[in-house]
Amino acid sequence: MAAITVILPDNSSRELQSGATVYDLAASIGAGLAKAALAGKINGLLVDLSAALSDGARVEIITEKSPEALEIIRHSTSHLMAQAVKELFPQAKVTIGPAIETGFYYDFDMDKPFTPDDLERIEAKMAELASADQKIVRRELSSADAVSMFDAMGEPYKTELINDLGVESVSVYSQGSFADLCRGPHLPSTSRIKAFKLLSIAGAYWRGDEKNRMLQRIYGTAFIDKKELDAYLNRLEEARRRDHRKLGRELDLFSFSDEVGAGFPIWHPKGAMLRMVLEDFERKEHLKRGYDIVVGPQILKSELWQRSGHFDNYRENMYFTEVDEQSYGIKPMNCLAHMMIYKSQLRSYRDLPLRFFELGTVHRHERAGVLHGLMRVRCFTQDDAHILCMPEQLDAEIKGVISFVSDVMAIFGFEYEMELSTRPEKSIGSDADWVQATDALLSALKDSGRPYEINEGDGAFYGPKIDIKLRDCLDRRWQCATIQCDFTLPERFDLTYVASDGERKRPVMVHRVILGSIERFIGVLIEHFAGSFPLWLSPVQAVVVTVTDSQIPYAQTVYKHLREAGVRVQSDFRNEKLGFKIREAQLQKVPYMLVIGEKEVEQQTITPRYRDGKNLPPMKPEEFVEFVVQESKQYK
Repeated sequence: MAAITVILPDNSSRELQSGATVYDLAASIGAGLAKAALAGKINGLLVDLSAALSDGARVEIITEKSPEALEIIRHSTSHLMAQAVKELFPQAKVTIGPAIETGFYYDFDMDKPFTPDDLERIEAKMAELASADQKIVRRELSSADAVSMFDAMGEPYKTELINDLGVESVSVYSQGSFADLCRGPHLPSTSRIKAFKLLSIAGAYWRGDEKNRMLQRIYGTAFIDKKELDAYLNRLEEARRRDHRKLGRELDLFSFSDEVGAGFPIWHPKGAMLRMVLEDFERKEHLKRGYDIVVGPQILKSELWQRSGHFDNYRENMYFTEVDEQSYGIKPMNCLAHMMIYKSQLRSYRDLPLRFFELGTVHRHERAGVLHGLMRVRCFTQDDAHILCMPEQLDAEIKGVISFVSDVMAIFGFEYEMELSTRPEKSIGSDADWVQATDALLSALKDSGRPYEINEGDGAFYGPKIDIKLRDCLDRRWQCATIQCDFTLPERFDLTYVASDGERKRPVMVHRVILGSIERFIGVLIEHFAGSFPLWLSPVQAVVVTVTDSQIPYAQTVYKHLREAGVRVQSDFRNEKLGFKIREAQLQKVPYMLVIGEKEVEQQTITPRYRDGKNLPPMKPEEFVEFVVQESKQYK
């Protein structure tokens, strides 16, 4: 039999018989590797262990240590879950079940809703099927034969997918009595699936279209071993403990009401104070960096939204109303009013750059299914700014925003990642403008010295963007800051400046946010700090607590003094035991409890107690004011 030669990752070569598979290669290298092998990679393409090798191919063996291993394990586990569901609920129709960043899901069409008890049964059946060591086999079928097979199985969603693919052949994976349409690759057998957990049930429209049938989605996760799974489940439990929706209720920060409408947060006094502190911080930081504060209207004539391109490209996310028989759009973004400010007078090159900053409240029509506490709402405030500059100033302005983001993330203690999102399919503007804008962002990213990723086709409809994703204490990523480079809207709104040679020229506009949505950022902060905000950010910095009623007159004097000095303070003069009042303040995450007993009245002092139980030495009220001032400065 003829021989073939394949190239290994270290550039060494290995000779095998013609028709050899990836598994045969692993076995030829060693029994240990053959046992550890999960899949392979041929010329950069992931394949099953059963894939045949060709002469001259570059081949890599995928094991548990490979970065690709987890996705393959999770995808195979989604098939295992679908097999378990079909065996327990034969009437269920299977649709799609991909691996995702945190695990996998599978969508099922079934009239009877799944219950938490059903998840336990499905998980038990999965364990039984995994231990049965069923071989996972790939077959290539003609599309016609595959349609016939899935029709006979009563799986209409699979036949729809095959017909829509419009290809001559497809691959089908089988394990036991279960078969599924899939590109693969998969593990060689079910016994290689060792650590998994089903997590939740949700609704999902077929193909994400609200006009289609609502399906039931089961989410799960899988890991290489139980230790990694347990660590992930512990992080999930910690995330539940820190859930901003739960803490928002417990700390009385905000609420949502069905009477008001989904996606519209209501800010309570402490939540509004937290917002005010954050927004005051934002104003101060922007003024330091040469921004001018502006305010635009909530609604603008629809003709403006048509001119900007929002009407054609963003209309489904907008709300409209009518005033005096004239159509108006409720703003989803702040850029139009900022351009009107620019157009209000003739601009010279000497005026540029102009940096307009607005804490602008916007409204966007988000689908009900994606609303999630403060993280996804229909009404939110952005720390929005638009920089209008000459093209030759663009590089410095983009770098200035990147530096601004870096400074602010350091203040809150966040690490972050950056990615460049390029031109989407649905967009406006010339190819030349898109190239120039993309090159400007790319150059600034390279000069920043920080790593970045390219996110193809996910830019705004009017320009490419740098998206900045912060990482919280649970290593989750949150989209906050963004920097968008726009040559198109200045063209559409005929923005000009008088250049040094007296000619009218077109400015460039940079759209940018630092924190992004104030609502989302507060949600992230709540979860990151588990509600225990640093002193400078806490809506309530201290609570004055009396031991008995006899200390109330002095305690009222202390309370008034601290309040007038700018300390965000509350009082608790109830006729309750001191331990009870301290415990309540701790549950409310108040940084300091200021205890006043007979000794404090005598000495005209207070005894601060930190929320973790640590006592500070007695001090005068004015000393505590200075203490708060100095500790609050630490964020700088």
